[in-house]
Amino acid sequence: MKMRLEDADETKSNMFETSSDFDLVCLSHLRWDFVYQRPQHLLSRCAKERRVFFVEEPIFGDESDPRLDVSAREDKLQVVVPRLPRGMNDEEIINTQRELLDQFFAENGIREYALWYYTPMALRFSDHLKPVVTIYDCMDELSAFKGASPELKERERELFERATMVFTGGQSLFEVKRNQHASVHLFPSSVDVKHFAQARGKVDEPLDQLEIPHPRLGFFGVIDERMDFDLIEAVAEARPDWQLVMIGPVVKIDDAALPQRENIHYLGSKDYKELPHYLAGWDVALLTFARNESTRFISPTKTPEYLAAGRPVVSTSIHDVVRPYGEGGYVRIADTPEEFVAAVEATLNGAENKDEWLKRVDELLAHNSWDRTWERMSQLIKGEVARKRGDVSTVNNNSKNMTDNLPAVKREAARRVSAAD
Repeated sequence: MKMRLEDADETKSNMFETSSDFDLVCLSHLRWDFVYQRPQHLLSRCAKERRVFFVEEPIFGDESDPRLDVSAREDKLQVVVPRLPRGMNDEEIINTQRELLDQFFAENGIREYALWYYTPMALRFSDHLKPVVTIYDCMDELSAFKGASPELKERERELFERATMVFTGGQSLFEVKRNQHASVHLFPSSVDVKHFAQARGKVDEPLDQLEIPHPRLGFFGVIDERMDFDLIEAVAEARPDWQLVMIGPVVKIDDAALPQRENIHYLGSKDYKELPHYLAGWDVALLTFARNESTRFISPTKTPEYLAAGRPVVSTSIHDVVRPYGEGGYVRIADTPEEFVAAVEATLNGAENKDEWLKRVDELLAHNSWDRTWERMSQLIKGEVARKRGDVSTVNNNSKNMTDNLPAVKREAARRVSAAD
C-alpha cells in the first residue's frame, strides 16, 4: 500500500521547523478536539517550549491508501491522525501505524525526542522507538473501563519497565502505582482559575439554557458508563421543580439508556470557552458518578473547575473528591438519592457562609494551577534529559528550581505520608 502524509494547514508549517532542543511525541487514546481536559492543558503549555506531536488512534474509512492527517494548533503543536482503510487485520494495523510513524519522524526531522504515553496500547506500534526519555501520564485506570482490551494490563506492565518516570492524575492512582516504578510522581487535577472564575461575574446566558427555570443543578463532562443514572433519575423524580442540566458528549452507551424526564436537559457538547457561561447560571454543580470499578481511581478535573467558578458542589463519594474536597468542607458528599436530595437542599438553603466558603476555596486553589503543574513536570523531564546528556549545569538548575518550589513539594510529600498511613 502507498502511504502519504497530508498537512491540513500548510500555512502554519513554518512554525514547525526542526528544534535544536528535544521534541515531545504524545501517543494518546483521547482525541485532541474531543473534550478539553488534562492532556490539552499540559501539552498546550509544553508546546510553548518545544515542538509537540499529538498522535491519536486511527480512524478507519474508505480510503485505499493509509495516510496521516496532520493539522496545526496553537504554538508548536501538531495533531497527527492515522487514516486507515477498513478491513485491515490487527497485524496490518500495527505494522501500518509503525511505518507511518517512522515516515513522519523522518520527514519532520524528529531525532531527539521524549515519548509521552496516555495509553499503554500504543506500545504495539511504538516499541521500536528510541526516545531520550519516556513518560507515562497515567490519568485513569484504563483496564477498568468499558470495552478495555484484555491486553491492557500486560501492556501497562511493559510500559512501566520502559518508562523513565510515571505521573499520576490523582491520589488514588498514585497509591496504586507508586510501588510499581522507581519514579512515580503525584500530579492531581489542576485548574485554570482565571478561566472558570469568569462564572462569578456577569456573563451572557447561553441561549439553550436561558429558558430553563431555577433552581438549576448542572454537570459537564463525558456522559458514559461511569455515571450513576439511577441516582440522576431518582433525584429528578424526587424534586420535579429542580432542573438538571447535563452538558457533554454521550459515549459508549445508548442514548436510550439515559434517564428521560421533563426536568433533565441534555444540551450536548460545548466548547471549553463556553463552560463558564453555563456554570454562571447553575445553583449547584454535580458530580454524579457511580461507585464502581471504572470510577475507583478517577480524579475529576471538573471538581476544582466547579469551585473556581464559585459553584457549590454535591458529589458522590469518589475517593479523590472525598479527599481533600469533602473532608475539607469544600464539597458536600452524598450517595443515596435521599442523601443527595438533602445535600442539595442544604446547599440551596445557604447552610454555609458563602463569602467565607469562597475565601477558603480561593486559598485552596491558589497553588493548584495547570501552569504550576506543568512547570514542575517540565523540570523533572528536563532534568532527566540533562542527565542523559551529561549536562551537569542543567541538572543543578532544575534541582534548584524544585527546591525553590518547596512549598508545593512539601504538600505532595505530606499527601504521600498520609496515604502510606
